[in-house]
Amino acid sequence: MDLENVRILAGSSNLPLAQAIARELGLPLCEADLPDPESRAPRLTPGRFPDGEIRVQIGQTVRGKDVFVIQSTSPPVNDHLMELLLMVDALHRASARTICAVIPYFGYARQDRKKTGRVPISARLVANLLEAAGVHRVVTLELHAGQIQGFFNVPLDHLRADALFHQYISQHHPEWLDNLVVASPDLGGLWRARRLGKRFNCPLSVVVTYRGSQGEKERVSDVQVIGEVKGRRVLLVDDILATGGTLVEAAEALKEAGATEIYAACAHGLFVGQALENLKRSPLRKVLVTDSIHLGDEIRRHPLVEVVSIVPFLADAIRRIYRNESITDLLAYGF
Repeated sequence: MDLENVRILAGSSNLPLAQAIARELGLPLCEADLPDPESRAPRLTPGRFPDGEIRVQIGQTVRGKDVFVIQSTSPPVNDHLMELLLMVDALHRASARTICAVIPYFGYARQDRKKTGRVPISARLVANLLEAAGVHRVVTLELHAGQIQGFFNVPLDHLRADALFHQYISQHHPEWLDNLVVASPDLGGLWRARRLGKRFNCPLSVVVTYRGSQGEKERVSDVQVIGEVKGRRVLLVDDILATGGTLVEAAEALKEAGATEIYAACAHGLFVGQALENLKRSPLRKVLVTDSIHLGDEIRRHPLVEVVSIVPFLADAIRRIYRNESITDLLAYGF
């Protein structure tokens, strides 16, 4: 079955990723009038009304087509989320046969439950908004919390990054595998580290941080490393690298516990605030991230950072979904 009926539509959050996926599939990108990602000012720009509202127009017919919309809801999260919703609504009203939202980085995923009183469950709200807009299917990579799959009434394919990191490290950094321990920087991500640890057939470790309150803020009261890391290389595995605070804190604890070399593999590199400076001052020797989020030249050229491409992975998932083929071996099922 060829891909004649497939249309690839790119949002403005990560245009290079969408272009690369389209090339991998041998398809052109669907034309659309969208906001200029370099301009957020409330003035008349392509894809913007004079007051700053987002304007979306699909530039070619999609009637009866199977459309895959590629858009990470990365910073500015609200703009990119609203743009995605408007694109889906436009496709729905233009009579697309099916609409699949490919969201490599799913924003608001960290708010997946009520941890205290009077707070929203934002991930569920985002799921409701996508369904209300007209999405038939969602594809995403390495959700912060796997239970978000249950927030959707439409199929959600939760792809995993451990296969990508396993292949990349095996090919480009085989020296890391000598005496390796795979570690999680917190208890919540232990299942993620366990998946990659099983692929490398190596032991696991976890960094447990105990926090106490100090006024309105939390402070670290104790950090404990569970598992033997003394004299060993350690690969920290996490889903999101935002400011790098959690990762650096874990790396320092592992170094103190006797780890000889410490690396990290994170699915989504947000790199907000002083993230690069935080990493530079840390014991980390190398940080792997995927291109699920658009990364500027400063990040890509940083000596600590290496980018693992998800282009072939997502293109393969899109191809299989369109052809109604199994994608079980791509999904984030736990071991």
